[in-house]
Amino acid sequence: MAEIIAGILLISGGFFVLVASVGILRLPDILMRMHASTKAGTLGAGLILLAVAFTYGEIGIISRAVATIIFILMTAPVAAHTIGRAAYKSGVEFWKGTVVDDLKTYYERSGTPGHQAGKLPEDD
Repeated sequence: MAEIIAGILLISGGFFVLVASVGILRLPDILMRMHASTKAGTLGAGLILLAVAFTYGEIGIISRAVATIIFILMTAPVAAHTIGRAAYKSGVEFWKGTVVDDLKTYYERSGTPGHQAGKLPEDD
């Protein structure tokens, strides 16, 4: 029974990793690509690690798999946020369908003249 559960988890994880890779290739701008890679990639990696834990069933491997899943869940959003901010501040072009730019009052983009830098709300 554990092999069947591990197989389902492995196939599901592989599907989500595939979706993340297709999203990186097909989505139009860096923010959408970053979203695909962090959300679907994290879920896919977590499911694959759970499949490994079910397959081997040893406490050492299970604890390492769970610790790795927790580490990925904690670091992926922070990394995505940092990459997004760096891309925004360096002036990376957005997709033409992007209509809302909530950060334009807080940052001066190096690639977009005319934006005024301001103070971030969290700086208060």
